[in-house]
Amino acid sequence: MKTVAIIILNWNGKKDTLECLASLASLTYPHFFTIVVDNHSSDDSCEEIAKKFPKVMLIQNQENLGFAEGNNVGIRLALEKKADFLFLLNNDTIVSPSILEAFLEAVQKKPQGGIFGGKLYQYHNPSFLDHLGGIWDPKQGNFRCIGGNEKASYFYDEPLDYVCGCALFCKKEVIEKIGMLDPRFFLLWEESDFCFQARHEGWKVFSVEKAQVWHKGSASFSGGKPHMHYFWWRNRLLWIEKNLSTKERIFLYIRVLFPQILQVYRRYGKKVLMQKFFAAKQTERKRKELLHYVAGRQGIEDYWKRRFGPLPASLWEKISPSKKN
Repeated sequence: MKTVAIIILNWNGKKDTLECLASLASLTYPHFFTIVVDNHSSDDSCEEIAKKFPKVMLIQNQENLGFAEGNNVGIRLALEKKADFLFLLNNDTIVSPSILEAFLEAVQKKPQGGIFGGKLYQYHNPSFLDHLGGIWDPKQGNFRCIGGNEKASYFYDEPLDYVCGCALFCKKEVIEKIGMLDPRFFLLWEESDFCFQARHEGWKVFSVEKAQVWHKGSASFSGGKPHMHYFWWRNRLLWIEKNLSTKERIFLYIRVLFPQILQVYRRYGKKVLMQKFFAAKQTERKRKELLHYVAGRQGIEDYWKRRFGPLPASLWEKISPSKKN
């Protein structure tokens, strides 16, 4: 029987990770092993994971490598252990006991598929979906979300352009052909890039209806929305560079990107002036809006400077002055 490696990335998420691992204890498919990659947590995650789940393979990184390279650490070990399939699973999820059988059944029924995603429900409101994945919209330069906030009965059985990285199941042959997640993304857009690279090589991407996952949401961004604006802008531009033709990129820059980038700078300048001259009247919401534009502008500039990887320390100080890096 085929062996599945389940890879879970943890960063100061002890409670979520322990709940996720507890759900894996009920899996009905026996041929799997679990790897937890800790991205240099500052809580006692590693101690608790090792104590309560001693059979789990635990890797402790010496720095926060981000989602992409953090998962790559686990993928390398999984391939060394001769896994046939790799299942990247967010720590803020729980899964159905039969999820691995559901993925393996989909592999058999859809041999053209190389990457498969779970059917993601909202953890706190399971009557509705989180989302199933996305379809690239070449006129908007962004992905159209499929299944987002739809009722739980909804499903999309056609090929997708990407499935969410919080529950991504793939054949080892895909990684052997295209490589692992691009570490330059660090966070956001990396799974869509990975799926697109696979599609360029002829594989298809599907969501699997019976592969049920309950997702709590983007815990990494709790209380830190400006972070998302930075990575979203920088990595969106990198994604477009990697995955679109010259003709497609020229169209997007002229029709979509340059106007949007100009708007970011205009709004940034307006917010700065408002804060400078009317600081006493600025609401907390207005101050947060400014931080979004600060982060977005920095993301755009860092893309052009070819500065990838983690959030710059200087930006971290601006958007989270009370926190240490």
